[in-house]
Amino acid sequence: MGLFVLKLLFSGVLVAVLLWLPGAFGNQPVAPALPATAAAQDTPARRVPRRPDPAAAKPFVDRFLEVLVGYVLVGTLGFAFELNLGNAFAQGWEFYAVTLALFLVLGYPGFVWRYMLKRRR
Repeated sequence: MGLFVLKLLFSGVLVAVLLWLPGAFGNQPVAPALPATAAAQDTPARRVPRRPDPAAAKPFVDRFLEVLVGYVLVGTLGFAFELNLGNAFAQGWEFYAVTLALFLVLGYPGFVWRYMLKRRR
């Protein structure tokens, strides 16, 4: 039982680290740095956003990889629970197709909350 708890703890730390890391491929600046003369003028038309939203700069590939890594981690956690309770059953490709579809459908409310709803700051 202790080994199982250690595996769960390791999985939780791994998930936390993966969610903490920013996008690996999309760390390009939003706007180029202004020369010193343009920055000294500081006109409203030339003002550059100081802190861009890091989620907006992340490309599709990073988001897709995050979803797949999350799916694999959740599946591994479920498989670990199944092994802890008894024998694990062999599954075909249909099982993984259905569980991936469920993973995407159940994750959709979080997507709507994060990207589609306008929140006032």
